[in-house]
Amino acid sequence: MFANAVKIITLNKFDIKVDPSWLLVAALITWSLSHQFFPEILPDASMSVYLTMAVVAMLGLFASLLLHELAHSVVARHFGVPITSITLFLFGGVAELESEPTSARVEFWIALAGPAMSLCLAAGFWTLEIIAGWSGFPAAFVEVVGYLAVINLIVALFNLLPAFPLDGGRVLRAFLWSRSGDVLSATRSAAQSGAFLAYVLMALGVVALFQGALVAGLWQIMIAGFILVAARASYTQQLAKVAFDGRTVGALMTRHPVTVSPDITLSEFVNQIILQKQVTFVPVLDGEILLGHMDSSVLAGIERENWANTRVDDVFVGLDSGVMVNADLPVQDLLEVISKTGQRKFLVVSDHDLLGVISLSDLTRFLSSADQDQRPLKKVIQS
Repeated sequence: MFANAVKIITLNKFDIKVDPSWLLVAALITWSLSHQFFPEILPDASMSVYLTMAVVAMLGLFASLLLHELAHSVVARHFGVPITSITLFLFGGVAELESEPTSARVEFWIALAGPAMSLCLAAGFWTLEIIAGWSGFPAAFVEVVGYLAVINLIVALFNLLPAFPLDGGRVLRAFLWSRSGDVLSATRSAAQSGAFLAYVLMALGVVALFQGALVAGLWQIMIAGFILVAARASYTQQLAKVAFDGRTVGALMTRHPVTVSPDITLSEFVNQIILQKQVTFVPVLDGEILLGHMDSSVLAGIERENWANTRVDDVFVGLDSGVMVNADLPVQDLLEVISKTGQRKFLVVSDHDLLGVISLSDLTRFLSSADQDQRPLKKVIQS
């Protein structure tokens, strides 16, 4: 998920990583606290004091978010859900689960662990603030501790909003899942709740922009965009898990695909195949023998004036194991190949005999169809 994240430490066998985007957040928080927040609540202090307070507060927030995600991870491990790592990034932190929880009960406790930790931290910092104030600690220390108490309370309450993929949204999904027994339907409802929250935040962000609060408005819009994208992605992922369960490449591939002879020119290939047939990934066959494939990317590297004098045989891509798959390959395994390699179009073969072709767009269309079919089917089953 975070290709540029850097591992900084291992805690309790969890790899802790920091994405470069977190550095931007850390800088913005430090600047905002040192130039705006702390000068307002503690006037007449020096800039060096404000900067020190801001750095300590930022590091305290860093540690608080880390503990929030560690709580998720420890509970997930307790229930047998593997965690790859914990990453701090632009919008906070995330514990990267290798697989989804196996039951609504497991989902509920994993989701609740993070906000519970943040609430405990808020209570702890608030208690420390009171004790420090009574004991005559420096005002700067008291204000930093008070800030951390408030920010942890905000983190807890925001995450408890019933909007997927926030922790509250996962609690909502667990509740709906436990009642209906249908994790896909529960995910759809929770994702719709997340989308609603995202649109509300976007509207508030736009209002803030018109009121002159540029930073706050942009930040709300960015968070809303993240929630919206993550909610849709989570539902699509769950839909794919259900729709592709038990299905193989052979079941979804395009049989009897358009093919091309190696003897025709590139001009003929473009006019007769790409333009007329509306396909860009074409197996190259010499009789019944599979030689390789042609793709629109091959044409991009050849000057248009040379198309009439260049044959497919001169430029086609030969047989490559990276673009060949077996018909009995599970679709979920194909998705992993697509994710790791970036290759989106494949020849389906058996002993170098062409059986068909399959692409990411084929899988996307199937998912779209499955999503449309799922809703009326669910109503029929319930009836």
